[in-house]
Amino acid sequence: MGSLFRSEEVCLAQLFLQSASAYSCISELGERGLLEFRDLNPKVSPFQRRFVGEVRRCEEMEKIFTFLQQELRAAGRVPGPCPESPRAPAAREALRVQEQSEQLAQELREVSRNRASLCGRLRDLRQYLHVLREGQRFTSLPAPLGSPPRPPALSEREPILDPSVHQHLERKISFVAGVIHPWRVTAFERLLWRACRGYLVASFVEMPEPMEDPATGESITWVIFLISYWGEQIGQKIRKILDCFHCQVYAYPENEASRTEAITRLHGQIQELSVTLEETEKYLAEVLDKVAQVLPTWRVQVQKMKAIYLVLNQCSFDVTKKCLIAEVWCPVQDLTQVQDALRQGSYQSGSSVECFVQRVPTSESPPTLIRTNKFTAGFQSIVDAYGVASYQEVNPAPYAIITFPFIFAIMFGDVGHGLLMFLFALWMVLYEDSPRLRQGTNEIWLTFFEGRYLILLMGAFSIYTGFIYNECFSKATVIFPSAWSVATMANHSSWSAAYLATHPSLTLDPNVTGVFRGPYPFGIDPIWSLATNHLNFLNSFKMKMSVVLGIVHMGFGVVLGVFNHVHFQQRHRLVLEFLPEMIFLLALFGYLVFLIFYKWIKFSAADSMVAPSILIHFIDMFLFTSNAENLPLYPGQVPVQVVLVVLALASVPILLLGTPLYQWCRQGDLTVGAVPVQPLATGEQEPLLEGQEAGNSVNATTEDVESGGHSRDAKHLDFAEIFMHQAIHTIEYCLGCVSNTASYLRLWALSLAHAQLSEVLWTMVMRNGFVGLSYVGGVVLVPVFAAFAVLTVAILLVMEGLSAFLHALRLHWVEFQNKFYVGAGYKLCPFAFAPDTWE
Repeated sequence: MGSLFRSEEVCLAQLFLQSASAYSCISELGERGLLEFRDLNPKVSPFQRRFVGEVRRCEEMEKIFTFLQQELRAAGRVPGPCPESPRAPAAREALRVQEQSEQLAQELREVSRNRASLCGRLRDLRQYLHVLREGQRFTSLPAPLGSPPRPPALSEREPILDPSVHQHLERKISFVAGVIHPWRVTAFERLLWRACRGYLVASFVEMPEPMEDPATGESITWVIFLISYWGEQIGQKIRKILDCFHCQVYAYPENEASRTEAITRLHGQIQELSVTLEETEKYLAEVLDKVAQVLPTWRVQVQKMKAIYLVLNQCSFDVTKKCLIAEVWCPVQDLTQVQDALRQGSYQSGSSVECFVQRVPTSESPPTLIRTNKFTAGFQSIVDAYGVASYQEVNPAPYAIITFPFIFAIMFGDVGHGLLMFLFALWMVLYEDSPRLRQGTNEIWLTFFEGRYLILLMGAFSIYTGFIYNECFSKATVIFPSAWSVATMANHSSWSAAYLATHPSLTLDPNVTGVFRGPYPFGIDPIWSLATNHLNFLNSFKMKMSVVLGIVHMGFGVVLGVFNHVHFQQRHRLVLEFLPEMIFLLALFGYLVFLIFYKWIKFSAADSMVAPSILIHFIDMFLFTSNAENLPLYPGQVPVQVVLVVLALASVPILLLGTPLYQWCRQGDLTVGAVPVQPLATGEQEPLLEGQEAGNSVNATTEDVESGGHSRDAKHLDFAEIFMHQAIHTIEYCLGCVSNTASYLRLWALSLAHAQLSEVLWTMVMRNGFVGLSYVGGVVLVPVFAAFAVLTVAILLVMEGLSAFLHALRLHWVEFQNKFYVGAGYKLCPFAFAPDTWE
């Protein structure tokens, strides 16, 4: 939790890896996830790096794994996740994985090919058998007993006396049989009739059992056709039409004996093929079982191996070609773990020389590392969405753990709505380890689940502010007895029956003794929910509350900037920036908070009619004037206000010119006291890495090391640029104090809108269900309550909750964080084998 308030100290380091143990050392570092590697070969093409062959080999194995996974899915098997995270394989083990995967893939291809061939052959044999069976019904119709043989029928258009009639009668009848897709039967039959002009007899019948379509894989009921014709020309036309319609044609024996023999032969072949296919499928199932068992582990191992070689490609060899040098960003507190990981990797590889890590001085800004847990991750993600914190800058996330839910709850204050939100988040927290909740595919659900602790606190704070507002589904609750006494007012007033009949609203005068017995113990008195001026009272209360909380929130942001100034050794900013900013904020808007509390304390119900207006006083303060009709709050108010405005105005030029003039004067002192540096010897400029240009941190010279990584020649500061930057900051801060204070009034507006929507929903929906105390009223209450519940969740919880969340987000990003937070950093992305990436 120490790094939550400020990012951890990160240093630039070099890893010196022996060539024989570099692979195992990187593997060990990847298992621990400690370092972010830098590319030392930015100008080298990925195809020209040293380990490109190993990376390609890993990609080839990944292609094989993809094929194996596709075969598993085609067989209806889903490869499960890896039961445990295996380590990256050694070189010999990687060769074994490659050989076994290639062998399994080749075996699976052959078995699948044989199975597909057997299935196709079996399908053809069954179709052929059905064709012969159905065709035999057409061609083997028995003649009635005792009937004379019928002469062949003649066409009506053939002349009876034509001498060629006898030749037609002597022609041989031929048969064509096969199967066709049912969608093509109608067009096929029509085309046969038109092309052959009736010189054929075609019969169609559906196959008794459906079979698979080899083109689409769907199961359809094929149609068997048997065509009898005579004449060679007609036969050629029929065959062309069959080819056009992609019909499966089978040989059809002419006599019945041959057909019977073919059917018997087909039965035997089908039985043999069925046995062979069953054995093939058993063997295929065994191969798939073996693939499903080893594939998840192989995928993790190969992906880890590929990641290691990609990291090794970012390293560079020294001039001796025996040592790999890597540059990494490393948390300082993890340096001992890094050295331990290198020692462990060297031991695993059997190397006699240990690898080691060495810090390198640098002037670059290191990446930001803020360690989080499941509770703080949601709040840190809100801050990171605005911008990652600069290195070692104050982190707003730990303060947002309290301020964000509280500001949200001010706009969402309702006991009932907050309780529903709290219970929903509590359910997610209690079952956060459930795989069903973690592995959801809905992006909106995953967003809710990742922010479950944030929602839990927002619900809890909403319950608290709901008790302050005394609202539960827009209705007041009487936890304590009211401090207002109607009976006392009635006893001290002349309220007759006629007066009560003509005055539907009665006024309770707190100046009457006993009518108002003091403040309510906690929150707002429930009697205000019955008052006609309820809205006026809440508007005044919530408006002043929003202003007070907003100024306190902004002031806290300015105070947090002190920690940045002290940490970065910029103590001049405490006087030249922090002090003017606090004077400007407190002299104007802090004084406004003082007026609000002073008026609350000084004026009671007895002299409330003569209480002056704070708004008019605040306007007169800027105009350096006073209003006779608006009495002063305290003696000497006008001089005090004049002094505060003068202080605020005087702080502006200090804020504008202080820092630029200080840096300009300091630069002049450094220039006068500068000592020329003698040029270094040639040997001191020799780079440590081969092929690197001078100036990189890995080529640190003696001067760089001695000066701690900073050059002795100070970089020339552009005074105009510094002044422009400070001018923008001054204008933004001074105008922002005004606009940001007004922006916090959204707390009042959103709180009022939520309360009114809740009241409208209760009045127009839920109250209609209380039509009576009879059984009919109970039946009506059920659908009314269902509608009320749905509208409450959809409008007040989801829509209003999202609106309040976005406004609270804006108040933190713009009004709070811009007082001290730069957010110009970049995250430390350590090289780690994340388990989620392998699934």
